[in-house]
Amino acid sequence: MIAENAIVLGLGVSGEAAARLLVRQGATVTVVDRAAAGSLIAGEIESLLALGVRVLMGVTSLPVDAFDLCVVSPGIDQASAWVREMERRDVEVISELELGFRYCVCPIIAVTGTNGKSTLVKLLSDVLRLGGIRTEIAGNYGTPLSSVVEQGAAWDWIVVEVSSFQLERVSMFHPRVGVLLNIQPDHLNRHGDMQTYRTLKSRLFNCMGEHDVAVVHDIELSGVKSLVTGAPQWVSFGLSAEANVTYDATEGVVCRDDTGKRVAIRVAGTAFDNPVLGLAVAAAVATVRSCGINPDLISEYLQKFTPLSHRIEAVRIVDDISFVDDSKATNLAALRAGIEIIKGPVRLIAGGQLKEKDLEFVKEVLARNVACVYVIGEASELLIRAWQDTVPCLACGELAVAVRLAFKNAVPGDTVLLSPGCASFDQFRSYRDRGEQFKRIVEEIKEERKHENIVDG
Repeated sequence: MIAENAIVLGLGVSGEAAARLLVRQGATVTVVDRAAAGSLIAGEIESLLALGVRVLMGVTSLPVDAFDLCVVSPGIDQASAWVREMERRDVEVISELELGFRYCVCPIIAVTGTNGKSTLVKLLSDVLRLGGIRTEIAGNYGTPLSSVVEQGAAWDWIVVEVSSFQLERVSMFHPRVGVLLNIQPDHLNRHGDMQTYRTLKSRLFNCMGEHDVAVVHDIELSGVKSLVTGAPQWVSFGLSAEANVTYDATEGVVCRDDTGKRVAIRVAGTAFDNPVLGLAVAAAVATVRSCGINPDLISEYLQKFTPLSHRIEAVRIVDDISFVDDSKATNLAALRAGIEIIKGPVRLIAGGQLKEKDLEFVKEVLARNVACVYVIGEASELLIRAWQDTVPCLACGELAVAVRLAFKNAVPGDTVLLSPGCASFDQFRSYRDRGEQFKRIVEEIKEERKHENIVDG
């Protein structure tokens, strides 16, 4: 169904992409946003106006027009008065992801999960390209699906990173291959509880049929199946021998059964040789096989993989002390994963805007791997109170204070790890801004130590 008169709630990257796609499909489009127009989005507003889009900024109520479709940006809560108003008017409400899918002409690999989505999306797209497959990345990874679908004929596959926010409003979304990496506490300030969060993640598979493939972490498989109305082919990956694809940490390999034979892909010696990223390789093996690509290409790729910015990104070594940027770790499960990936003692910088209430489940890895936690931001008091009986915690307030104090306390072989476990918006524009500031502070330390060594010499 092609909308004739559509409204888009929220002018962000997704909202702008949705508006542009709707206009290209012949719809009359209105965009509304509670925020006032500012210099940062002036160009976007001007370009939409040039397309004939009506843009209403700084509004508190919706226009009374007879809309036949509402596209809601992921940043707008489903319990908001605007969404309820659209439902009261009997207007169909969908996400930008759903809109993009409805106009997509090529098959989709969709990746969801709490942590590791972006790394797996990059891994999959790069391996598919190695196999000669024309591939594009979209979704929560960066470019909205609505921005790439009109070039769909140019791609053999689109690899889409999907968030729980985007899945709140899907009804037809239908990936050819769907991947669920993991389900761990996150966004509970919006979703309320883990069961609601798990149900949302499982919606990825609801419209899939017998010719589609659902790749799911084995510990989630039975629970997800019970929530899904679709009937895909189920493929599991995990650490256990019962999974269809297994990461064996002892041997440093990912194993799969191939016509009755055990076939191994070696990950030892790569950045993926740990229980966190090893599972990502296992998921990738299951996924690329479903696309008709030889998984052995993954072995070639792993040798030259470079981490994403702000996700376990090695920044610099100063005086035999490593600095690692994991600013993308915006929940405690990602913080735990970041600590588990690092080899050797960790001096952890954590804190910001906390998104969850359970602070206990990370204490085991803190006790095992962390020498000290340097706490910053809004959640400082909560984190210190929860963790101080397990690991030394120092209140630092600002990032620069934390980085410099961690470096001062560190001994050769330690890693100063920025893995906040919290959102960044109390002190930074984004997790990217937080990571870039961390890198700048490290560079300052490096230059200072260089100068001190020259003077001492």
